Amino acid sequence: MYIITSYAHIKHHQVAVNGELIFKTEPTHSLSEFLSEAYKSMGIIYPKFHKMDAQCKLGLLCTEFALQNSSFLTNSSLTKTAIVLSNSASSLETDRQYQASIADKSNYFPSPTVFVYTLPNIVIGEIAIKHKLTGENAFFVTEKMDAQLLVNYADILLGQYAEAAIIGWIEVDGDSYEAFIFLVENGEYLNKNVIFKPLNQSTVNQLYNQTLWTH
Repeated sequence: MYIITSYAHIKHHQVAVNGELIFKTEPTHSLSEFLSEAYKSMGIIYPKFHKMDAQCKLGLLCTEFALQNSSFLTNSSLTKTAIVLSNSASSLETDRQYQASIADKSNYFPSPTVFVYTLPNIVIGEIAIKHKLTGENAFFVTEKMDAQLLVNYADILLGQYAEAAIIGWIEVDGDSYEAFIFLVENGEYLNKNVIFKPLNQSTVNQLYNQTLWTH
């Protein structure tokens, strides 16, 4: 049986891990400032983080928070750990920035550092590179966070191509942003003390819709 062993949720300039708020900044901070402060709070050193676009930073951070204090990466094979993500805006925020760099014909300067992030699945690549994961992956663009789609696709991968999975919703669109990541493992091989959260649509929706945020 596959179970959710850890999850993290980021929005409203706050970070929650396994249902508990663990970090926040003032709501007056920009998204860039919030992401930088959240990164510093983790005490990790990963220089490539600073070169990423906002969506990749958000996705990587949310994954790092979910992995923090977890044995997920040692329980499963890195070659059989899948990543399945989704959002509704694709890479629109970065697309806007790239379009701005080519819109002015008198100051035409296509930015290769921005262009590289004009695909939504780049965030999967950044997570995979950070942790040397080479399992199956997919990125879906849906109107809203679709727990049924994510669970159904995970069910296809798990047991056939993958032993574990990093799954979630990562989106940056203007001032709107949110990340929700959950880790899935085979419960048969885990310590019996692991909190049991079955992988199904109801559980994912329950975790995603928890009322955690302060205002």
